[in-house]
Amino acid sequence: MEPLALYIHWPFCLAKCPYCDFNSHVRDRIPQTRFREALRRELAWEAARIGRRPLLSVFFGGGTPSLMEPETVAALLADARNWFDPAPDLEVTLEANPTSVEAARLRDFHAAGINRLSLGVQSLDPEALRLLGREHSVAQARAALELARATFPRLSFDLIYARPGQTEANWRDELRDALAMAADHLSLYQLTIEPGTRFETLHRRGEIVLPEEDLSARLYEVTGEEAARVGLLPYEVSNYARPGAESRHNLVYWRYQDYAGIGPGAHGRLTLDGRLTAIRRHRAPEPWADRVEAAGHGTTEETPLSPEERAREALLMGLRLTEGVAAERFHRRTGRTIAESLDPEVLARAEAEDYLAWDGDRLVATAEGRLRLDALLGALLL
Repeated sequence: MEPLALYIHWPFCLAKCPYCDFNSHVRDRIPQTRFREALRRELAWEAARIGRRPLLSVFFGGGTPSLMEPETVAALLADARNWFDPAPDLEVTLEANPTSVEAARLRDFHAAGINRLSLGVQSLDPEALRLLGREHSVAQARAALELARATFPRLSFDLIYARPGQTEANWRDELRDALAMAADHLSLYQLTIEPGTRFETLHRRGEIVLPEEDLSARLYEVTGEEAARVGLLPYEVSNYARPGAESRHNLVYWRYQDYAGIGPGAHGRLTLDGRLTAIRRHRAPEPWADRVEAAGHGTTEETPLSPEERAREALLMGLRLTEGVAAERFHRRTGRTIAESLDPEVLARAEAEDYLAWDGDRLVATAEGRLRLDALLGALLL
């Protein structure tokens, strides 16, 4: 049986960040018991039809899963180990924010079975934290990072750059400061304006102005330069790691392997009855829980994917990786060849301009190509 990754979504946050378009919700009181039982029930329902498969990784995302009770994490991990065959080196990741409330729970999460922490620092600049609507201070971020390094064998944290008013010099300084505290993995995301967010409204009014495209590209180059200086290499467009420290869970997505998604708004890609199927759960937390309590699951959409859809998704995900897309794996997963999935004229031009490299065995986006990946993919894919 093909191995599997498991994603578990916790939809609640202390506050809604103005740049965030994730499925996250603020509640005065979080119904911990109800959502623990609903997540466990949906996991049992999904596992019953998946069958007993090898389990590579578990990822608690959100929302803010560090607002979960550690007992919930422990119960879900016990269920996952019961339903599947966990790898000896099973990676179990939890996303957390460095507020003092959440940091106080880190040792309890480790005791519950978390062995990789992803910490949402986002900035080491006080003004930027205020702009981004974060609930923590720089001092809290540093304290949480120190505690996390002492507690978890695998640690990553996030930063956001290309912020309003940011220069190459101050990003380089901030990044060097962050890299001095980094363990083996960093996620470094360029700020984008997402539809439906508070930032979209402010951007439309002209109250938030992002850096010009040339400066944003230069900030991306600086990111790679500084990360490489301390041995962190770009294995994906926004992710840097020492060799062997890559996020095993996220590699499942980018390599277009099977994963199950549990919880409000969670997505999955699962091979069911020999067909790769796209699965989506109801987004709103309480209606999702109502559905689970009534039927055992909160599924709203389940669609077998055509060869063309599989090919498109595999290329959209795989070209984000420095390793690119292996032709043999692509054909096995999609039923199509890479060559018949691409516009040949666009591919030839992209190769000539050193945006893509294609040798018949592997298609790779170069460093220059990854700078232009969205535009490149829009023209390239049939």
